[in-house]
Amino acid sequence: MNSEEIRDYCLLKKGVEESFPFDKETLVFKVGNKMFALMSLERQPTSVNLKADPDWSLELREEYSQIVPGYHMNKVHWNTVNVDGLKSDLIKKLIDHSYDLIFASLTKKVREEILL
Repeated sequence: MNSEEIRDYCLLKKGVEESFPFDKETLVFKVGNKMFALMSLERQPTSVNLKADPDWSLELREEYSQIVPGYHMNKVHWNTVNVDGLKSDLIKKLIDHSYDLIFASLTKKVREEILL
């Protein structure tokens, strides 16, 4: 997947907003005003920071050299995923997981508003 495909996939999810809160090159995806994905539009190869369950993160990092502790993020909860060499199904699964973790952390009221 390239950065445009990642962007398109993230924006398909309910309640997702995109912005550039840090600088002009780091695209951030939020649900309920909480980040679930960050991606540099300038960095090559394409990489995206995604939240993940800490235990699964350890497994992913052992299995895939392209998945490392999150750059400039809490390294327990975030991974940097260098997409080169990874199948799009895995990247989508990682995006889904990150979105689901953040969505589940939202208040019931905010979740219900997003699902309307």
